[in-house]
Amino acid sequence: MKSTAPIGVFDSGVGGLSVYQAIRHALPAEDIIYVADSGNAPYGDRTPGFIEDRAVAMTEFLVASGVKAVVVACNTATVIAVERLRRQFSLPIIALEPAIKPAIESTKSGVVGVLATRRTLESPAVERLCREYGARARVILQPCPGLVESVELCEMDSPATADLIQHYVAPLIAAGADTLVLGCTHYAYLARQIQALVGPNITILDSSAAVARQVVRRVEMTERLPFGGRSAHAQFFTTAASTRQASAVMSLLLGQTVEVLHAESDCPGITDRRQGQKQDLSCP
Repeated sequence: MKSTAPIGVFDSGVGGLSVYQAIRHALPAEDIIYVADSGNAPYGDRTPGFIEDRAVAMTEFLVASGVKAVVVACNTATVIAVERLRRQFSLPIIALEPAIKPAIESTKSGVVGVLATRRTLESPAVERLCREYGARARVILQPCPGLVESVELCEMDSPATADLIQHYVAPLIAAGADTLVLGCTHYAYLARQIQALVGPNITILDSSAAVARQVVRRVEMTERLPFGGRSAHAQFFTTAASTRQASAVMSLLLGQTVEVLHAESDCPGITDRRQGQKQDLSCP
């Protein structure tokens, strides 16, 4: 793969932009393609088979666009589909998992709260993390239905979102948690609201910086990093029906104006490997 090829990033929606931003900070001269499967978000209550198929479709999308590596910027897609992706694709697949290990290592109270989607929390991957590291702390798993949708709609500061955050976080703090893990990339865009609720003495962790460091390591293994003065490019795509809405939401989350294209009409077609037919990304 050419060193000038872009890095691909996908998520169930716009939450993975938090990972995109961490990668951009770590690798300012690398081109990046980001695709949000917002037409099918959230993944958290979908079946494992559906999540796997969407992860394959998103990866095929990025591979067809010429990327040199794919970053799975979605905890749910990682815990359900990353093994299949690594079997099926030959390029590097870089994924993330909830920051349970560092949270257990840093807690002083011995209680850690994990905020994530139901599908993530029910996965064997999270069960493994709790089994391997949980002997040193009590880990409370808190599913948070509705929070992904709040970020997708850019309603992070709405009263309804504040009520959801209160509902999910208050029991964790009451149980003695001094460390909260944001186990969904969407929740990074609610970190300010969560911190305001729990106060400055509660540590909030996510995995975006760790994933960015892993991307740097994988790139350095195969090529010399581009010079910092290079002008990097980014492209943004969505499977949502409205690219105007997607552009408005992504621009607000990124703090800069970006144009978002529709994945189905503006990028190569995706093949459903189970059916052997071209798949409409917006209507799986």
